[in-house]
Amino acid sequence: MPAMPLDGVRVLDFTWVVAGPVATRILADHGAEVVKVERKEPPQLGNRKLGLQCDLNRGKLSVALNMQHPRGVELARRLAAKSDVVIDNFSARVMRSWGMDYESLAAVKPDIICISMSGLGHTGPRSSYVSYGPTLQALTGFTMLMAEPDGTPAGYGYSYADTCGGYTGALAALIAIWNRRRTGRGQFIDLSQFEAVASVIGPALLDISVNGRTQSAPGYNSQEGPAAPHGIYKCRPLDGDDDRWVAIAVRTGPEWRRFVTAIGSPSWASDPKFRTLYLRMRNSAELDANVSRWTAQRSAEDAMAILQRASIAAGVVENGIDLCARDPQLKERGFWPAVSTARGATTNVTGIPFKLSGGSGKVRSIAPEVGENFDYVLGELLGLGRAERDELVAAGAVWP
Repeated sequence: MPAMPLDGVRVLDFTWVVAGPVATRILADHGAEVVKVERKEPPQLGNRKLGLQCDLNRGKLSVALNMQHPRGVELARRLAAKSDVVIDNFSARVMRSWGMDYESLAAVKPDIICISMSGLGHTGPRSSYVSYGPTLQALTGFTMLMAEPDGTPAGYGYSYADTCGGYTGALAALIAIWNRRRTGRGQFIDLSQFEAVASVIGPALLDISVNGRTQSAPGYNSQEGPAAPHGIYKCRPLDGDDDRWVAIAVRTGPEWRRFVTAIGSPSWASDPKFRTLYLRMRNSAELDANVSRWTAQRSAEDAMAILQRASIAAGVVENGIDLCARDPQLKERGFWPAVSTARGATTNVTGIPFKLSGGSGKVRSIAPEVGENFDYVLGELLGLGRAERDELVAAGAVWP
């Protein structure tokens, strides 16, 4: 296999749920040997060989240690001594309670890099709080900004905060690895996921800091400027799927005239009530009803193509099947690589969103079952013989 950027780097991974596993997935994709330390029976977060858990944990190894047992903790400390990075996304107190905090591990391996991806960081009045993605989205204001037109907070359908925290964690790890190669020194990284999410809140944060004002929720209105028609419009069913939509935005007079021509210059479009953008916005309900009659007669793909040829902003509102099977750009870029399961079947996972001319990352294997790499981790990495491994199992310190 060609060399990858993080070949030779070993990561001891205590992360779980989504944010931490996103960070270590990025490292694994680019060559790091990621060893997950897990419980034998974790909360039910989905099938490890399919879906989200497969996607988050592909390319990693798994060992199940009992961190409530002194010998389980000692095994974890021995693994840390053979690792370059130790990462967790627990609350600030957990690793300290196991004697796995940075100060303790640096005494064993002076150049260790420890990354703690806690919810709110290790300092401050809320450092002991625990959190989940939706909590952080509410604390940073995203939930309020994502509101229904009547102002009712809606939030996100998926935990955006976890992805922010995960990408920030991977970036922090890369910076620390680069710094250690340059200086020979490890370090502790106190990563507050709360701050990671707050840092990407964007225009609302800028408006507060520069203009001293808060933004109201935009609802379904364009944040890039007024437009009409503007919204999503239902289209003709495709392959039995009647939940098909196209997004359209028309902002200027020239765009409106091109739009009218593209849809066949219907008589309603010449009504004076639609002559200007201001009037179209005032009469948006009637305008949207007219546009919807046109889109309902076409597939979302055809509507998009017709309007894009006229230089109108339009796009299919893609669902999972569109993204995974129909999108020509993602297909050409090979964004959904297939990985083989233990039984020979294949499943597809999310690809790597960038390519390096000097050697890109690769999705190397499907996610392991909990404890699947027991023999490799305890045998090859720690050098424990079969009898000693069996004795640790009998003592309840590890699970095979």
